[in-house]
Order: sequence, then structure tokens, then C-alpha cells
Amino acid sequence: MNHLQPADYAVFLLYFIVVSGYGYWIYRRRKTSETNTKDFFLAEGSLTWWAIGASLIASNISAEHFIGMAGSGFAMGLAISSYEWIAAATLIIVAVYFIPIYLRNHIYTMPQFLAQRYNDTVSTILAIFWLVVYVLVNLTSILYLGAIAIESLAGISFTTCTIGLALFAILITLGGMKVIGYTDVIQVVVLVCGGLVVTYLALQLVADKLGLDGVWNGLLSLRTQADSHFHMYFPEGHPHYYTLPGMALVTGGMWVNNLSYWGCNQYIVQRALGADLKTARSGILFAAFLKLLIPLIVVIPGIAAYVLYQNGTFQEAMTGSNGAVRPDNAYPVLMNLLPTGMKGLAFAALTAAVVASLAGKCNSISTIFTLDIYKKFFDPNASEQKLVRVGRYAVVVAFAIAIVIAPMLRSFDQVYQYIQEYTNFVSPGVFAIFLLGFFWKRTTTRAALTAAILSIPLSVLLKFWPEVMDVVGIQAAEIPFLHRTMWVFCLDIALMVVVTLTDPASHQHDKGLDIDQKMFHVTPSFIAGSVVILTVLAVLYTNFW
Repeated sequence: MNHLQPADYAVFLLYFIVVSGYGYWIYRRRKTSETNTKDFFLAEGSLTWWAIGASLIASNISAEHFIGMAGSGFAMGLAISSYEWIAAATLIIVAVYFIPIYLRNHIYTMPQFLAQRYNDTVSTILAIFWLVVYVLVNLTSILYLGAIAIESLAGISFTTCTIGLALFAILITLGGMKVIGYTDVIQVVVLVCGGLVVTYLALQLVADKLGLDGVWNGLLSLRTQADSHFHMYFPEGHPHYYTLPGMALVTGGMWVNNLSYWGCNQYIVQRALGADLKTARSGILFAAFLKLLIPLIVVIPGIAAYVLYQNGTFQEAMTGSNGAVRPDNAYPVLMNLLPTGMKGLAFAALTAAVVASLAGKCNSISTIFTLDIYKKFFDPNASEQKLVRVGRYAVVVAFAIAIVIAPMLRSFDQVYQYIQEYTNFVSPGVFAIFLLGFFWKRTTTRAALTAAILSIPLSVLLKFWPEVMDVVGIQAAEIPFLHRTMWVFCLDIALMVVVTLTDPASHQHDKGLDIDQKMFHVTPSFIAGSVVILTVLAVLYTNFW
């Protein structure tokens, strides 16, 4: 059941040859006589709008979406789609307001923005933090979850999976952002096609189980069979309220979470930093359209698995050794039901999601280390060629660390949920620093340092709020993650405003960015695309609220 057939391996081999061959062709075709840092890290001027959009999605989607979000679809339903659908609206805001500021001020890395807007101290603190989190948490967890998923599907050992995924990603990453951007187009095509195959099969299984005719009827039957799984709003007291708390899905913490991720994250923003404004905006809008599609690929199969389980299908496969239902088994179980050949395509889709995320993440690690640490502190006069070489060494070292640490994550329960929560301890502070840095000229370095230093302690305090209050004999309810995110963001903003207004340096502070109101103007085609996305979102939330 867990092993691929020769035809599946043939499909996967074809995928590997196409991606590797296309990447090498792009590398040779667009190779300059002397590769410089802007070319290697940003692919300056080389990525088209569709390559930028595809690369954004390929970097964002990984094994945790296929496994984790499908599992959440099984457990709680369509509400988990808010992370994807609100991201579509968030990308419009990033395209209109954030990207023009970065491009006008020639920003190549997020630490560079902080150095330019505040000072090197703020920049270095967050550069080190980002490097630690990207290598020890994000890169490692992507590798771990990807290896676990492929191990369950193909029966390949965990160690072999980690090494194989790392080598495949290194092959792509060493070619620079041009190769990553254009191979991501193939990765997204494979990811979407493979994902839709699993969705199609799941809905066909539902239709067959219920005696219905066709996939469309299978899709329509999901709502009647699992009405509880088609509501976007969870009131207080709902079993999943703590995970997805009420209005926070469309207000407050969800926006802070998304704006920080999509607008202040080197891993994501880097794709658009080497393009002109029109191309960057078009690419981001394309990514927003793709975001609307993701729940169909990862959440609907999870709900279909729930309906099948409720009707007596694969009871044993969905149950752990302790007898409890394991929602995260939903997607692997469905994939194992695919016919020969199609399973190979799903295997390729899963690998594409993992490898694209690994390559994108490691390119950002390499960029920050080379430009914001190595060049600044170790060799300010390094040549462009030497910096590119250092960037490539950083890629290899980062993957070596991830391969060593990945097996250690086996000792944790629900790795993805913990990572998502704890890495967001700093997101409210980062977003506050960027937001006031963008739009309030008086914001001082001291204010930015205050938010950078206090964000984690404030998040920890609110995380363990019931225990803290229990010490003084007061009972307090646990604060949901998204509410904590919003509270910490508001506290950070308030602290930054107070520190700035009481800082004598604020009157002499002249480190505002080059901002012109005209840079926020958008084209009629961008407005039309944005209206379509927002209309689709309004219809979805109205229909499923």
C-alpha cells in the first residue's frame, strides 16, 4: 500500500528530468559572463510576472499544506481556508503599498530596509533572528515534514528522503533566483495538477460511496453530509475556537499574521524585489488568484476524507496506535488510493511543493547571510563574484545543518502547529516596526528597538496568561493565538508611539523613506483583477459564513 510501482517512479523521474533540465537550460540561457549579487539573489529584471506569481506560491506551499491543512479540513472543515483566502486580499495590499516603497528605495533585503530606515543595530538583531529561525526552524521543519510525507507514501526511508530532498533543492538553489523563479513555474503546474488529481479521486470516492453519479455531485454532497465543516465562523465555546477564534479569521490577528508574512518576509518579498513595479504587481496579483485555488487542492480532500470516514471507509487507516483518530493521516490515505501512475504524479506534486519551498527559503538564508552579515562584518570590500561564492557556500551549509537537525523533530508532537505559533511570537513586532517605518517619519531607532526586544516577552506573557494570573489567585481563560497576535501588535504600536514622542531624537530624526503619493497609483487592469478577487472572497464568506 505504501510503495510506488515502476510506473509511478517513471512519472516521478520524468518530473525530475524536466525540472532539472529546464533549470539548467535557464541557467545557461540567462547566464551572464560574470554573475553579480543582484543577478544571483534577485534575478534582477529576469523574472516575468507569471514567474514571480508562481514562485511566490511555490515557495509558500509545502508539505504542511498538503498534510496539515488537509488534516485541519478533516478535523474542522473549511474555516482553515481563511489562511489562504485572507492571504489573497493581503497580497493586494502588499502590491499596492509595500512593494512600491521597497522598489523606490532600492531595497534588496529586509535587514537592509531596517538599516536604511533605522540603524545597523536594529538591522543586525533581526537579521540574526531571521537566520536562526529560517535555518533551525523553517528549513528544518520543511525538510522534516516533507520527508515524513514522502516516507509514508513511497516507503523510502526518512534519512534517504531528507538527503534526496536537500540535494534536489541544492541543485536548484545554486543556480540563483533566476533558476528558482522559472523552475517554480513547473513546480506549481505539477503541484496544482497533482493536487487536483487527488481532489478528483476523493470526490469520486464520495460519490461512489453515497451512490451518486459524478464528481460534481460528490462535491455538492459534502455540504449535506458534513454541514458542520462548511462554516467559516466559530463562536466562543466551539471545540475549535481556540485555533480559529470567531471574527479573528477576518479581522485583527489574521491580518497582522498575513501582512507580516507576505509583506515583511525576505523569503516571500525577495521574488518581487528584482522586477519593475508593474511586473512585480502583476506577479503578486497572479499569486493572489492562485491562493483562491489552494483550498480546493488541500482542504476539500480533507473534508472528503471526513465524509468517507463517517460512512465507514478506511477506519483503520485513520486511527492511530492509541485508537484515536489522526486527522493528519487524511491526505496520505487518499494518495495511497490513487491508481498506478497517478500516485507518481501526486508524489511529484508533493516533492515539487517541498523542494520549491526549500529552495526559496535557502536562497533567502543565503541572501541575508551574504549581504547583511558577511559583507557588512567580515569582508566589506568583497568582490561580486566572491559574494556569490559565499552565497553558494551558505546554501550548502544551511542544508547540512537542516539534515542533521531534522530527525530530532520526531520527538515533537504536531510540529507544524508549534512552529507556526512560536515563530509568530516576533511577527507582531516586526510588522509594527515596518508599518511605522513606512508611514511615520518620526519613528525612531529607540522605538524600533523597544518593539524588537519586547515582542517575544509580551507574546510569552500572553501565551501563559492563565498560569501568570493563577499565581495571584485569579482565574483567567487561555487567549487564542490570533487574539494574542493582535494584542501584542497593538501593544508594540503603542510602545513605539510613546517612545518616539518622548525621544528627543524624534525631532531631529530624518531617516524617512523616499515616498511619493503617485507611486501608490495602480493600473486599471490591476484594479479590475483586485475587484474580481475581492468579489470572489465576498461570495465565499457570505455563502459559507
